[in-house]
Amino acid sequence: MIEAAKKQEKKAISGRLKGLLEKVAPLQPDGAVGTVQDVTGLCVTIRGLEGFVSIGDRIAIRSRSGSLIQSEVVGFHDAHARVMAFGSLEGIGPGCEARIPLSRQSSASLGVNESWLGRVVDPLGVPMDGKGALVPALDQQPVLNSPPNAATRARLGDRIDLGVRALDAFTTCRRGQRLGLFAGSGVGKSTLLSMLARGADCDVAVIALVGERGREVREFIEDDLGPEGLARSVVVIATSDTPPLMRRDAAVSAMAIAEHFRDQGKSVLLLMDSVTRYCMALREIGLSAGEPPATRGYPPSVFAELPKLLERAGPGYPGKGMITALFTVLVEGDDHNEPVADAVRGILDGHIVLDRKIGEQGRYPAIDVLRSLSRAVPGCNSAEENRLTRQARATMATYERMADMIRLGAYKPGTEKDVDEAIRLMPQLDAFLSQGKNERSGCLDAFEQLATIMGATA
Repeated sequence: MIEAAKKQEKKAISGRLKGLLEKVAPLQPDGAVGTVQDVTGLCVTIRGLEGFVSIGDRIAIRSRSGSLIQSEVVGFHDAHARVMAFGSLEGIGPGCEARIPLSRQSSASLGVNESWLGRVVDPLGVPMDGKGALVPALDQQPVLNSPPNAATRARLGDRIDLGVRALDAFTTCRRGQRLGLFAGSGVGKSTLLSMLARGADCDVAVIALVGERGREVREFIEDDLGPEGLARSVVVIATSDTPPLMRRDAAVSAMAIAEHFRDQGKSVLLLMDSVTRYCMALREIGLSAGEPPATRGYPPSVFAELPKLLERAGPGYPGKGMITALFTVLVEGDDHNEPVADAVRGILDGHIVLDRKIGEQGRYPAIDVLRSLSRAVPGCNSAEENRLTRQARATMATYERMADMIRLGAYKPGTEKDVDEAIRLMPQLDAFLSQGKNERSGCLDAFEQLATIMGATA
């Protein structure tokens, strides 16, 4: 009897506890709440969230006007979170509420699917083209991702037609390769990127315009890219007036979109303009968070984050697709040895140099063939094609060495056979390297034309 009474009592207590829990459940807080302590420069210090947030978490700050401003944790000071906003800090002051929902502490993600093709979005995945909302996706693609395992990721694929003769012949690219496009301002980077977006042999093109001039965005989309190029592209835009977090996320969000289509087995072309402005955004974030400046004002974190981004491009795992990537580097003052250019050149699989002097002579794209290099060339071209490019490079190098004497009339024809041959062939080589932005070429066509010029058979 006593045992039965005890069991009955335990059952009654359990029932009462269950009822209490059901009543209390709706009263549980849906997130942690803190307050703004101070605002210094681009950073906001928030107290009251200790133990709830970590680096990279998103926090919503309610401004004096009542609007919610999304921000991200970039550091800590005396256990207080230091955050930077994705929008303007106007209306934020001490005492403003800052909230992070407990159910949404994971890193940012994007709902990428086929409906994104032909669309223009901001780094948060919000449409900017006025074509309505995007179709909701079943799965979310993490914005921050690790590169594929170096020991098990696939090797480079076959060569890819980039649609530009100078590149296909002298810096031949393989699927999954990463190239840097180095140039000063106003040398034709954007036009060359539009030629690649329209003419390259790929399934999907993802274009990131990081810190671009707002005036030029529509011109690039409508005139340079055009309806044909846009139809198979996703364009991610953060103009120069946006906060540094938006400019940073333009690069990482574009990479995440490219990774989504790569994992679908597609051949993806990623065009990013420019890595330099991405690094400038990282510099603003690092300095605002309290990092010490190092090389040319760039804090150490910039050169730690750069390879994390660039290594995500390239081949995926066997059986998946590949990301062939071209990253433009804005060389300040045409200094190709400045820190960002030097770091990028050491990470990527080749570099393409655009020269201002070549552009001033009227030859576009203004590619300096002699200073450009693709590390994958020996493995994707035939022996005859490699011989052709070596012969053409030697001819152009000979002409460049004697160019001043030729212009001054100091060189006498017949003095050197190699120089005479270079003088004869350079007009044809210049015409070969010139290409209109609406003209398309392929690897085989490029080598056939080069063979004709050099007097050989491809």
